[in-house]
Amino acid sequence: MIGVIDNRMLRITFKYRLYPTRAQAVFLDGQLREAASLYNAALEERIGAWKTCRTSIGFYDQCKQLPAMRADGCLTMVNAHCAQEVLRRVDKAYRAFFARVKRGEKPGFPRYRSARRYDSITFTSHGNGCRLLENGKLRIQGAGHVKIKLHRPVQGTIKTVIIRREAGRWFACFSAECNPVPLPANDRATGIDVGLNNFAVLADGTEIQNPRYYRNAEARLRRCQRKLARRKKGSNRRRKAVQLLQRAHAHVRNQRADFHHKVSRRLVNEYGMIAVEDLNVKGLAGGMFAKSVHDAGWNSFVEMLVYKAADAGRQVVKVDPCGTSQICLCGARVPKTLSDRWHDCHSCGLSASRDHVSAQVILSRAGNRPLGANVEDAISCVS
Repeated sequence: MIGVIDNRMLRITFKYRLYPTRAQAVFLDGQLREAASLYNAALEERIGAWKTCRTSIGFYDQCKQLPAMRADGCLTMVNAHCAQEVLRRVDKAYRAFFARVKRGEKPGFPRYRSARRYDSITFTSHGNGCRLLENGKLRIQGAGHVKIKLHRPVQGTIKTVIIRREAGRWFACFSAECNPVPLPANDRATGIDVGLNNFAVLADGTEIQNPRYYRNAEARLRRCQRKLARRKKGSNRRRKAVQLLQRAHAHVRNQRADFHHKVSRRLVNEYGMIAVEDLNVKGLAGGMFAKSVHDAGWNSFVEMLVYKAADAGRQVVKVDPCGTSQICLCGARVPKTLSDRWHDCHSCGLSASRDHVSAQVILSRAGNRPLGANVEDAISCVS
């Protein structure tokens, strides 16, 4: 469940497992293949128009062609709005490409999409082609009534529905607008120092262990990868091996998301203000600890923390991460290497865990307590 905040309401996505029949699954696979073909055709048209005529074709120009394509039978997507959403994805890919060029980054031109890797279609309006029925089933245009596992109620007003295929399984993602439900006022505050030894250390010294789901699953992933490497390309056995590997990765991803949800919920329930570092995780993930950084999933954890806090009326403050582990609560610099896990300050005599002190510094930078003020109280907290 991922939240996006606008000015008035909270937009939350609820994800549920679908159980289509064999005929319904075949139909949905066909819709994804048709969507991939439309995506590639739209991309080819844009590339060809620029090469031959130096003409730019936009989203609305391509949308105008859809009625004629549906009338001729060359486009068999049952819902017109789904087809428009495919063209919108092409347009977004172009806009993102030119935005990267403008920022001076490595651009990466939009690429053609394989039908096997085009895994979702979007119904832009709930009720127009896709509707959740009162009998607990999901009606999808062309597929009929599909069984859905509603393990929790959908909150708010459903706006859009995405039908997604993941590792041979089907899911429905409902994007709904919800009114925030504030929790009772809470004046407790904490700072969070995320790491690799411990997943996080709070300002009060609480340590949250790092579950290391990917590291624990590496043996299974290696076996699945070796099985895939032995299969002949294009064979049915290779496709089954691909699905086996995808499900192994999906299991790790689900474990990590479940852990992030539970930890972020507990923190939001316990604290009124939470201070976190505004980390450049993408930069950190490019170094020697890339695998461990990805395994921890700090970005997704902070995203969950932010939207849960917004829903509960709590506050999450992102602070500058520069030097949080290199200074003391008294304000003095205490240089450390990455292998130094203990903090010893010669100015005030503070001796404590490096991560614990960093969490206190992060809390101070959020405006809760200035560095150097009430040092005795801070030292007693970390001692």
